[in-house]
Amino acid sequence: MSATIRDVARKAGVGLGTVSRVLNDSPLVSSATRQRVLNVIAELNYMPSHAARSLSLGKTLTVATIAPFFTRPSVVERLCGIEANLTGSGYHQIFFNVENVERRNECLRDVSRREYADGVLIISLTPHADEIAPILKSHMPVVLIDAEASGLTDVRVDNPYGGYLATQHLIDLGHQNIAYLSDPLQDPLYFDFTSSRDRYQGYCKALNDADIPIRPDNHVWGLHGRYEARCLARNLLSRYDRPTAIFAASDTQAMGVLEAARDLSVRVPDELSVIGFDDIDVAEYLGLTTIRQPLFESGARGVELLLEILGSEESYLPPKHEMLPIELVVRSTTAPCQE
Repeated sequence: MSATIRDVARKAGVGLGTVSRVLNDSPLVSSATRQRVLNVIAELNYMPSHAARSLSLGKTLTVATIAPFFTRPSVVERLCGIEANLTGSGYHQIFFNVENVERRNECLRDVSRREYADGVLIISLTPHADEIAPILKSHMPVVLIDAEASGLTDVRVDNPYGGYLATQHLIDLGHQNIAYLSDPLQDPLYFDFTSSRDRYQGYCKALNDADIPIRPDNHVWGLHGRYEARCLARNLLSRYDRPTAIFAASDTQAMGVLEAARDLSVRVPDELSVIGFDDIDVAEYLGLTTIRQPLFESGARGVELLLEILGSEESYLPPKHEMLPIELVVRSTTAPCQE
């Protein structure tokens, strides 16, 4: 039979309140008493229940994570970083998967409800202006990962610079007929993802800086996915003036480009250079040149920022905005232009 808090109090010769204060690391307990209680806890192998501890603190001791399409590799990596830093923090995690706009709106509308969680992490979803105001009014601690919104703490990467870095790498290899394959710049599902649009800005800037004309027919887009990217790339590579290089807005889409090249017997990198974005695990296996962003680290850092807010005694902390580093990782799918 498992030991209870009453067993600990009885054996240590203290009241239930004293044991509770020791468990909650209260400064109102002398060091000698604290050590005696801790010794009994260890001796009895007492494990306080999450429900009892949260009740004594008047908190849920839960962090809510809201994320779209949680099976996407980039989201999985961020979730791993979140879980790694929540472990041992005393907080449990509840997860809300968002796969349609109704679910998105519902989750962001309910962010400020404290009966669900003490704090919230939001991945890749940008709250609208009318959604931000209730969050700020409720003082619910919220951290955005891979997104930004006025008044809220965020951790992200410089996507326009990443788009520039990828395109410039292809330009440095002598490519001028460079295509960009991405999600729609104006999200038709109203999730308001911004990464494809931001990376397109960097793509255009790199071409402009190199005095290379921006060809509208060299930008193709569709719903996010390897199969969709494969179809888009097949159309690009079937043109008589097909591009010599393709920058895909994600590694998942770059995989579709590689499959399309294989379908049409277009040799990579001799006849076509391909670069992705993210550096998910499979990118190294495929030898994919890509822009590495710290996916795991962004999730872990998001937790650190949220725990800072949760642990503060201040009623208001000014929002923090952190930009994590990105880098070009050159592998075997890019090479000098042969034309």
